[in-house]
Amino acid sequence: MKKAIQIWISAICMTAMQACDSGFDKMNINPIALTAVDPAYQLNTTIVNSAPVYGNLSYETTIVKQMITPFSGQGSAANFNQDNRGVTSGNWNTYYRTIIKELADVAAKTKDDAARTNLYNMARIWKAYAFMVLTDTYGNIPYTEAGSGFLTGDTAPAYDNQEAIYNDILSELEAASKALDGAKPIVASDVLYSGDVSKWRKLGNSLLLRAAMRVAKINPAKAAEYVAKAVAGGLMASNNDNAVIRHTASFTNPVGSSLNGGQSAFYYLDDEFVTYLATNNDPRLASIAVRYVGAQSGADQVEAKANRSVAVQIGMPQGYDNTTISADVAAKKLASLWDYSQLDRTRMAALTAPSFLVTYAQTQLLLAEAVFRKWTTGDAAAMYAEGIRAHMQQFLMYGAATAIGDAAISAYVNAHPLHAGKELEEINTQYWVASFLVGPEAFANFRRSGFPVLKPNPYPGSDLKTEPFIRRLTYTDAELNVNHDNVQKAIALQGPDLLDTRVWWDKK
Repeated sequence: MKKAIQIWISAICMTAMQACDSGFDKMNINPIALTAVDPAYQLNTTIVNSAPVYGNLSYETTIVKQMITPFSGQGSAANFNQDNRGVTSGNWNTYYRTIIKELADVAAKTKDDAARTNLYNMARIWKAYAFMVLTDTYGNIPYTEAGSGFLTGDTAPAYDNQEAIYNDILSELEAASKALDGAKPIVASDVLYSGDVSKWRKLGNSLLLRAAMRVAKINPAKAAEYVAKAVAGGLMASNNDNAVIRHTASFTNPVGSSLNGGQSAFYYLDDEFVTYLATNNDPRLASIAVRYVGAQSGADQVEAKANRSVAVQIGMPQGYDNTTISADVAAKKLASLWDYSQLDRTRMAALTAPSFLVTYAQTQLLLAEAVFRKWTTGDAAAMYAEGIRAHMQQFLMYGAATAIGDAAISAYVNAHPLHAGKELEEINTQYWVASFLVGPEAFANFRRSGFPVLKPNPYPGSDLKTEPFIRRLTYTDAELNVNHDNVQKAIALQGPDLLDTRVWWDKK
């Protein structure tokens, strides 16, 4: 009898367990979790994540001598011409893990959807922008197979050589810009242009001009061909066409977040950048710089000591660390190293300051060079002047305290015409200024053009062996381990994985 009762109880329990088990798979699904992501949202994610980040201060803006830090440790990078792979990996990680991955998914979801043809072509344009940042930074990179790991399971993508990458980028920008169609559904939520197809087309063609000029030395015939196509397609026509991320309190400027946080006392304006602006009576210096006169420490950099007058600005020279710079501090009669000029974190480096990525000013300057090279028609001097004017007018977007008045702009433009025999130097030096805080672009154009003429960083103990300036950033340690064979093939074609190695278009 006892055994029968046990069997009966067991049967009841088993039935109950089966009943409980039924539906467990449904119970374990979050009913409010997303099961799909709108590709328009994914495109916006890639755009806002393209904003230059703090790591660009350590390499790109330091290499081109706009910013500098004298501090070592985790901050050791271009300030000492050293290969710090914890920092060189910044663009790689941001672009491949977020931007390229999302763009590959957007393309897969929209390529064959006639109702989303504009979204598809917008993604192609932004993908070209993203890959330009990556290949300009590192050289040979995963391109054809990149971003497909979560789609195909390929976690060890092959590397493409940079020449093939640029050939495809040029073709993609031309085709995607042409394919945008104002008669088809727009993407009203687009964070750049709110679905304005005409502005996206101008962005695509302005990027096409940028990509064409990038190959100016290595393949002038191709550069001329695509300059003509970009001009014919229609370029940015005013600052209203700028590709700019408008940051908010919810999505703050990454550089501003760092410089208003733990890095506030670490970065300074470079001596050559400050000297160039000051010597030329450039009104942009008053909008960019602040000096906490007499500051004895980072904590002493308070508003009561802030001086934004051009006359008092003193840039920090390269070649020193936070100990050896005491000699320059004494020579210039400063209170301490914290007494040098900085990027004003209450204005251009504010938490809500905009991030400019592709601008009308840059486009006009590139167009001026293209005219000078006789790859298109027009008045190079007028385009040069317009590029300067447009960049100065951009400063209004940082706020009224940063805006430059029309009279000051006109005075500067009139006093700095384009001089015969110095066209390439003057155009590209202005491009250097117009790309301030856009580290990857300033670094790329400096290598492409050779201008401005800057003094190499003289810091002793440099990792550079054959070049006076860093020419590329090195691959990540993770990639060297996980994708070892493909990386080694890329290195065999490109050259050693060093800061000295030139990328394909960086011709001497």
